Amino acid sequence: MITVEGKIKGKARPRFNTRTGHAITPQDTVNYENWVKMCYKEQHGEYLEGALQATIIAYYKIPPSYTKKRVQSIREGKEYPCKKPDGDNIAKIILDSLNKIAFDDDKQIIDLRVIKKFTEENERVEFEIKKIESVKLL
Repeated sequence: MITVEGKIKGKARPRFNTRTGHAITPQDTVNYENWVKMCYKEQHGEYLEGALQATIIAYYKIPPSYTKKRVQSIREGKEYPCKKPDGDNIAKIILDSLNKIAFDDDKQIIDLRVIKKFTEENERVEFEIKKIESVKLL
């Protein structure tokens, strides 16, 4: 698993410059994509070809304002982080960052799973990209 420490970001929509007509990616999105690239290169760095499977786990820090009862409910697996960013935007920023770094294009991802969990440790995203050797039809 590759670990990307820090606040979880989702892919932000590009902003359009009405004067030039060009789309501009927000700077915080660019910074996070660069952080993901660096983490991948340092922790794994393998270039993958063919059909791929991606598992992305977003760990949200339990807010300190939560009551002891609510924290206990989280520990027992009764409450989950149904909060922003959306799972699809988390996947988008991670996979777009890895284009030409971990694989040629994220269209190679044929099996994708995004999981959102609470943690009492540091907020982070962990992900794994694996080559699929064979696919079973349903």
